[in-house]
Amino acid sequence: MAPSPFRLDGKTVLISGAGGGIGRALVKTFREAGASVIGADREAPMLEGLDLAGTVLFDQADPRATRATITAWLAEHGAPDAVVSNAGFTRAEHFGQVDDQVWAAELAINLNGAYAMTDPIVAAMAERGRGSLVFISSVNALAHFGNPAYSAAKAGLVAYAKAIAVERGGEGVRANVICPGSVRTPAWDHRLEADPTLLDNVLPHYPLGRMVLPAEVANAALFYCSDAASGI
Repeated sequence: MAPSPFRLDGKTVLISGAGGGIGRALVKTFREAGASVIGADREAPMLEGLDLAGTVLFDQADPRATRATITAWLAEHGAPDAVVSNAGFTRAEHFGQVDDQVWAAELAINLNGAYAMTDPIVAAMAERGRGSLVFISSVNALAHFGNPAYSAAKAGLVAYAKAIAVERGGEGVRANVICPGSVRTPAWDHRLEADPTLLDNVLPHYPLGRMVLPAEVANAALFYCSDAASGI
């Protein structure tokens, strides 16, 4: 019996933002599929309680330090089989909360830091001749629902992934993007504390009538990283 193409036994996957709401679901899902998971986040305590084969620590808000850390990690461990670029952050929900500093900070974390993390890995994957990247973007990359700086950064991830797919596909490297709607993670807690009726007001606008669950995002990422998506 042929092995399931959805399994990742013997594969190593690097997941950034592994300590967050989506990140923890990603780790659980990929471990259940047989992968060895390397968890990346800013600080070791963020990764407590996760079933990890290893960790790598960097602050994606500092792209230069992120690149240096990942380059050193690659020199020691080699390229992972797959990467899920998941780390992200926003608090500026409308232009009234955005200035030059906020704009730069949100692009640094959500776009420039993601590039700094994945660019050395893409080169290593291409040299080896295989690899898969999944970027967790947002529906905000496709239409505007607020969070203007975050939205611009997440749209940038779509363009960046397209560039990898086109320029590195011939070298065996695939890149895909997941653009979920609102995901019910702890990142929503501050909004709900400010307005406990918020979900009552917004959920009717979602086609599913509910928010997406972190596990649903993780399942999509698992598919793209697996051999089941080898032609995508």
